[in-house]
Amino acid sequence: MKAILVVLLAVFLTYGLSNGGEADAQEAPCPQVAHSKVGQSPVGQSAQAPNAASANCENKKIPVREETVVVTGTFAPVPVQDIDRSISVIEAREYPLLYTYGVDYLQRDPSIDLQERAPGGVQADLTIRGSTFEQTLVLLNGLRMNDVQASHHNLDLPLPASALERIEVLPGAGSIFYGSDAVGGTVNFITGAPQYTEAQVGAAIGNFGSNQETLSTGFVASRMDEQLNVARDFSTGFMPDRDYRSLTIFSNTGAQTALGRSLIMLGLGDKPFGANQFYGPYDSWERTKSWFAGLKQHLGNKTEFDFGYRRHTDEFTLLRDDPSVYENNHIDQSWQGAARRTEQLGQNSSLFYGGEGSYDSVHSNNLGDHWRTHSAGYIDYDVRALRRFSFSVGAREEVFDTNGAQFIPSMTGGLWLKPGWKLKASVGRAFRLPTYTDLYYSDPDHLPNPNLLPETAWSFEGGLLWDQGRRYRAEVTVLDRRERNEIDYVRPLSPPNAPYQAENIGRLNFTGVEASFEVRLQGQRIDVAYTGLYGAQSLPSGFQYEYVSNYPSNDAVVRWQGKLPGNFVARSRIGVVKRYGRDPYALWDASIGHEFKNVSAHLALSNLTNTGYQEIVGVAMPGRSIVFGMDVFVRGRKR
Repeated sequence: MKAILVVLLAVFLTYGLSNGGEADAQEAPCPQVAHSKVGQSPVGQSAQAPNAASANCENKKIPVREETVVVTGTFAPVPVQDIDRSISVIEAREYPLLYTYGVDYLQRDPSIDLQERAPGGVQADLTIRGSTFEQTLVLLNGLRMNDVQASHHNLDLPLPASALERIEVLPGAGSIFYGSDAVGGTVNFITGAPQYTEAQVGAAIGNFGSNQETLSTGFVASRMDEQLNVARDFSTGFMPDRDYRSLTIFSNTGAQTALGRSLIMLGLGDKPFGANQFYGPYDSWERTKSWFAGLKQHLGNKTEFDFGYRRHTDEFTLLRDDPSVYENNHIDQSWQGAARRTEQLGQNSSLFYGGEGSYDSVHSNNLGDHWRTHSAGYIDYDVRALRRFSFSVGAREEVFDTNGAQFIPSMTGGLWLKPGWKLKASVGRAFRLPTYTDLYYSDPDHLPNPNLLPETAWSFEGGLLWDQGRRYRAEVTVLDRRERNEIDYVRPLSPPNAPYQAENIGRLNFTGVEASFEVRLQGQRIDVAYTGLYGAQSLPSGFQYEYVSNYPSNDAVVRWQGKLPGNFVARSRIGVVKRYGRDPYALWDASIGHEFKNVSAHLALSNLTNTGYQEIVGVAMPGRSIVFGMDVFVRGRKR
């Protein structure tokens, strides 16, 4: 495989260099120059510069249309329709009044299965395309946030919803870009610079004894910006031992210096919550805390350095009223650093390469004390002929001090059949290292396995995109993922109530289809999306598996949001989920809001039909809920 990849890279490199000038010598249509939603390229990266055709279009005074730039699933920012992979962009600054929690945005994408144990993102498992929650990678501005102790905490982000600019979702293999865990897909939470110099405070109340308080401040100057967001959420719970209170604080500081664009991130989170039935038939209690610091530094237009530090603590009591029976205390830390470089080889070809390193550790009264290091290097060659075709081929070699090495090849390609119609396809390999919980955790119901092997998978996808600008968009994708050495907790059916044991199980293959249709007309947006999966499992009989079969075989979403008379904004979402081996259920959510001169108000209703459901077997979710809130704000200078 390595030899084949080297040959292909040499061929493509020769082609790109030899045809770089030829492609641009031909008359090209006027490009649609990409802009980010806040009028600038994402921090630490630059959008592709317009070529000579751009100047011709300028002379003809043809209007330039704003496009969405994506930074996930690509080594350089590109317009979303130029990505040769299935990818979705969830805008968080489009009607933010209508969304209470950050996880609410994720429910817009049916390829994502959000398995919540409590509302509002108190604790939730995130899966994509039938993967387990451990096979989904979570990023914050491109920095890894997966928890090395237990993947149940991957979404324990110190990030208020008001700090978000957008969320980018990349289904399928992502290890070529990000290394371990990106098997089912990658979710990148992206913060943004403030749009105004402003100050805002808010409060909300609802049933189940819930109340919320928020604070947001923004500062905009010519070469610097600062955004500080604080959120507090409290509830007495919809049933005994399901209360929670959470606090999240996030600071986002951007600066333009002589070196280039800088982004400094600081975050803090604290979540105590009742964990009734979360991990078994126990009235448990848990408290997690998270700290995060990150830096993204751009040096000119070609080089970028990234640095991140994450600390997470988990205090767990099996019986809330009698902590002496069983209690766990875990502390894990992760350090990461990366250097990335871009070389423009021709008008249409680029070479991306870089190196990464990371260190993680855990200190626990249950797991013991452990640490490990990773180092990786990658290279990717990319060719893009304007509105005709594109392809890229790349590879990554990742080395571990505990589990050997993994070689990750990847290839993508796209072909524009005619304006607005594009074929695209990709193939890539992915892997996941066992967490410290997989390797060493034990309790009355679970046994560890320190001899677990890394999971591996090959992902294939092909699709057709129909894109008519910002008015109509449709896409169909066919996918296939072939997994080996999947890790799950397994126990024999006899004797009953035997403990689960972490094991590498047999082969798993997932085949499916994703389809979506989007319409934007005069301030209104309608989305219809569907994901269907078929899982073929080669597993030994006579055993019970804890997580591997809890995936949605059918998931559909119909959503509308837009403006109403009187300057109101509103949204409505109906989602229907059919999990493997379980009955389907539907959930209906809606919200409405209005912004006055210096005051805004919003009303959010969840589970309007009062449906009884469980996203994780044995963990009941709340019925109908309602939250009403108001915000007061003062705005000054605009970016």
